[in-house]
Amino acid sequence: MGSVAEKARFYLERAAPQLREFEEKEIFNKDEIRSLVTKRSDFEHLVLSPGTKPSDFLSYVQWERSMDRLRAKRCKRLKIRGSNPRPSEARVFGIFERAVMKHPGCIPLWIAYLDFAAEIKATKRWRRVITKAIRMHPRSAVLWTMAGRNAAVHGDMERARAYFLRGCRFCTGEVSLWVEYARCEMEWLARIEAKKGGKGVRRGVNPIEAIKATEGTEIEGDHIALDDSDEDDEPDGDELILPDPDAGEKKKKPVFDAEATRKLEQSPALSGAIPMAIFDIAKKQPFYAAAACEAFFDMFATFGHVSSQSKITQHVLSAMEESFPKSACTASCFIRQPLIGVDINTPEFPKALRESLARLRTAYAEQTEEKKALAGKIVDWASKILEIESLDPAIRTVLDATKRGLEAELEQEKA
Repeated sequence: MGSVAEKARFYLERAAPQLREFEEKEIFNKDEIRSLVTKRSDFEHLVLSPGTKPSDFLSYVQWERSMDRLRAKRCKRLKIRGSNPRPSEARVFGIFERAVMKHPGCIPLWIAYLDFAAEIKATKRWRRVITKAIRMHPRSAVLWTMAGRNAAVHGDMERARAYFLRGCRFCTGEVSLWVEYARCEMEWLARIEAKKGGKGVRRGVNPIEAIKATEGTEIEGDHIALDDSDEDDEPDGDELILPDPDAGEKKKKPVFDAEATRKLEQSPALSGAIPMAIFDIAKKQPFYAAAACEAFFDMFATFGHVSSQSKITQHVLSAMEESFPKSACTASCFIRQPLIGVDINTPEFPKALRESLARLRTAYAEQTEEKKALAGKIVDWASKILEIESLDPAIRTVLDATKRGLEAELEQEKA
């Protein structure tokens, strides 16, 4: 194609049918349409000119989406029917495609593209984009996490595990992907336990049968696949694409028989074996440190409704005490452990808090050499509890006094 002006005119002409629709249905008047064309022309010249930045494309997308929201509001107010959002969505997709071709190394641009596709439920487009993004950035933990979590949200844990495992092979220097993998497994455990308890299961349905229905199928020819075809509806026959979790036309075959059902009920996976295995493998990675262990501990601590949580957190804490006995991170986890899974409004909370404060005195006196870092962590922890409005006044007084004492010591060390 020729100069910037010619390219801009080419893209502007492609939007002409929608502008005619705006005028015919009186969604916008002629002056407003003229203003839209001027603004769009400015953006086209900006993104087509040499030296354009990713932020220019994002600004263009933001303007297009705001214009489409205005169109939708006017159609609703004026009761205009038949105005389709698809042309605007297609134009935004086109802008994103040009953006990632111009700046393929910009991960935030890929993430914005994926977020938009997910927002409008363009599943096939999302899978194609995540494929390209991962091929371009195989060491991006964020992209692997998005792929894995998307599969898990759609109920395909086998594929989610495959994505996380492949990502973990590439991202050996960053703890975030490993933590997200473990989080995904904890969420799976929570769903399984809810179904075993009958929650979320129709009346009269056996909870084990419900688990089998969601976790006990496999797709023939199941494989991890990548695609770089430009077509949304028909994948290239020579390329493989990330599978569609919602595809109902694929033939499924049951993999549960009586023996498999018995194994499911007694499986170590239901007692937290997978999250602990993820942590154990993470211990062999270059990022393994006290802060990485604390990230795992904090994540596991949020799943108080999972029966195996106490065993998992103790497993992490034992590894920390063995590898980093004098670290402030280890002491912080040791202090907070008694309160994990304890509701703040229950009679058990004061007793657990008493145990935590006793551990604080022990850790401050003997267990850690990083007193300043430990004090900062405990101040942050206490502040979060004090923000809860329903906290008992007596407990609030004790925590506030503890917090002020630690803050005073921090001030003395600074002086």
